[in-house]
Amino acid sequence: MKVKTLAEACAFVKSVQICTVFPSDKTELTSLYEHVDLPEKQPGESGWGQRIEAVWPWKNQLPANYPNEIYYGKIKSGFAVLMEMGYLDTVHFAAAYRPVRALNQLAQQIFEKIRIEPWVTGELRNEVMAETGCSKSPFDTALKNLQISMNVVRDCEAEQDTWLTFQEVYSDIWKRHVRDED
Repeated sequence: MKVKTLAEACAFVKSVQICTVFPSDKTELTSLYEHVDLPEKQPGESGWGQRIEAVWPWKNQLPANYPNEIYYGKIKSGFAVLMEMGYLDTVHFAAAYRPVRALNQLAQQIFEKIRIEPWVTGELRNEVMAETGCSKSPFDTALKNLQISMNVVRDCEAEQDTWLTFQEVYSDIWKRHVRDED
């Protein structure tokens, strides 16, 4: 399938069920980028080129425009993925979910802040680094692990990377898979 529009990107993700945003030799998953039929950056051209300039915003626009059909998140190894909502519910969530208490202390502290209120990444990072004395790298790893473990998600409607709990955004999926004691 050759993709040129957001609607075609949605159809593509639904057809493959899960794909990375960009290609990598470290995963067998196909990528949306590989299937976009738009020109690469040409020599002497400024910017990223039409292909990347389409794919980069689509990772956020797809779940925002098709919230009941497309999910954006991270999988093991930290790859950014898009997935069909039925696949998220019936296959991926059960395989990826880990309770917050199973994560490290830093991830638990970050989650507690997000549980209380939405946070923009930069503000959250600054606050957590000031409180805990951690550096950027451990913070980024903890936030990524919260995404991989299905505990936090990006608010697809926000312009900046804003974090919410998975339970809040996808309560139906959460209720089907997580017992109260988790």
